[in-house]
Amino acid sequence: MTDLRADPRALHVPGRRAEPSAPARQPKAPKPPKPAKAAVAREAAPVAAPKKRRRMRGPSPLTLRILAVNVLALAMLLGGLLYLGTYQQWLIQKELDALTTEARIFAGALGEGAMEPGADEFNEPTSQLSHELARQMVRRLVETTDTRTRLFAGNGELLADSRVLGGAKSMVQIEELPPLRDGNTLTEIGIRIYDAIVNAVPERGHLPAYPANAEARADAFPDVQKALAGEIAHTVWKVGRLDGRTDMLLTVAVPVQRYKKVLGAVYISRAGSEIDRAMREFRMDIIKLFGATLGITVLLSLYLAGAIARPIRRLAAAADGVRHGHGRKATIPDFGNRKDEIGDLSVSLRDMTAAIWDRMDAIERFAADVAHEIKNPLTSMRSAVETVQRVKDENQRNKLLAIIHHDVQRLDRLISDISNASRLDAELSRAEAAPVDIGQVVAMLADIHNNTLGAADEEDEGKPKPPRVAVDLPPGKPIIIPGLEGRLTQVFQNLLSNALSFSPPGGTVTFRVRAFPDRVAVTVEDEGPGIPEAKLGAIFDRFYSERPKGEAFGKHSGLGLSISKQIVDAHQGTISADNRKGPDGQVQGAVFTVVLPRG
Repeated sequence: MTDLRADPRALHVPGRRAEPSAPARQPKAPKPPKPAKAAVAREAAPVAAPKKRRRMRGPSPLTLRILAVNVLALAMLLGGLLYLGTYQQWLIQKELDALTTEARIFAGALGEGAMEPGADEFNEPTSQLSHELARQMVRRLVETTDTRTRLFAGNGELLADSRVLGGAKSMVQIEELPPLRDGNTLTEIGIRIYDAIVNAVPERGHLPAYPANAEARADAFPDVQKALAGEIAHTVWKVGRLDGRTDMLLTVAVPVQRYKKVLGAVYISRAGSEIDRAMREFRMDIIKLFGATLGITVLLSLYLAGAIARPIRRLAAAADGVRHGHGRKATIPDFGNRKDEIGDLSVSLRDMTAAIWDRMDAIERFAADVAHEIKNPLTSMRSAVETVQRVKDENQRNKLLAIIHHDVQRLDRLISDISNASRLDAELSRAEAAPVDIGQVVAMLADIHNNTLGAADEEDEGKPKPPRVAVDLPPGKPIIIPGLEGRLTQVFQNLLSNALSFSPPGGTVTFRVRAFPDRVAVTVEDEGPGIPEAKLGAIFDRFYSERPKGEAFGKHSGLGLSISKQIVDAHQGTISADNRKGPDGQVQGAVFTVVLPRG
């Protein structure tokens, strides 16, 4: 930090006269060389709201990427599964409609072509089904179909069965052979795996079991009973297989009628192999789609791993290198060109690392400066203590004791100021900003000084009048900024004390406040000799002190202006020093300018 012209303890306490502690302008002993970085602006943690970096509007890009990977794949699979159930029901309904149409055609043909004349109990002529004609017609009708057709008489007796040669009770039956498999071994394996998976899922558990081994009468088949009652009935059954798996069977029963009279029932059944084949093909399409989706998901996951996981690992490794490494060889990777959270994290870590190194540099410089400042009075005290033991003259001994006493006071003041400066950093990092009326602060300081000065003038009428303080405030609303009122008051008190110590008797120190839309500028002007041009850059250095001529050496620690700069920097403001010059170019006094942000 740079040094001061004001004592940090010069804050005014109401009811007491503030002791001026303006910073000294007398050159001091040379200091040890400092590191290359001279600015210590980061020594104080920000109190006011820090400058905000870019904030992205709308959804986070990383969030969108994650949603695109997970939600898209799941939505595609879920949509396919939901549509699959609807598709299966649609296939079953279409198959049942086709069977119903086929059964109605068979029933109509039998009702017209398989009749033979007969007589009822009253010997009235009537028509009835001819068993032989019916069997022949059933065999002919099903030759071009893959269905099993059975014909039941009105009394429930089985008249014809397309799977039985000869009569209904013949021992020669026809069994449908399974379809030929594809010669491709991989396809065969795939179908077997598919069948195993499908049969492992109890999707047909709700279907009724088909009475395959029941007696060949209408009583064993509910659909036939409804058809004999004049209704059209259909059912979807499950049929067990020897290997433990189940197949689906669709049946339809339609009444055989002639002149509205039910003469029998046609019972048609068809295996659900075509539906299963269609479902298998459809599921295979879904599996293909799933494979493509899975491939895209894997690629996107690899992309996300490269876009997120790898940079984070690099940042973590770099942070570990900074933590456990020696020196400053470890650097944080720069991902600032990215427009997402990874880029923000990289920039924040780089800024944090730079702030840590700056803080360490500041601590090292502070320790070196403190050691240097304490060494001077200690050296003087040691020399005086060694000399006082050998001096016989009482007057010389008293002078040496006075030097020791002065050095002790100087050490005490120096240590107190160093302690205050050290606590200031922690206080600024913990405190919360609040609205501060800058105009009220400077007006209060001016009123306190002028009122105290007026009371002193009444007591010492014959002495030269000390300088007064004037305030130039813009008219209108109060000038409010966020900050710590106590610390800002300390800044302006230090600047006022510094200006008063260099102002001539009867002079004027002026506070000027100017408000802008985004900042507030406060200047403190005096009528003193000004600041040497070569020292304008060093006036805020820590322990730098240049006092008016004739002032006793060692009354000020040189921390006042340094602390003021530390407070202003913590408020994200700036403080500078310059000289006021007249039209002829002559220096007319010093001017300190403090600029603070308004939000």
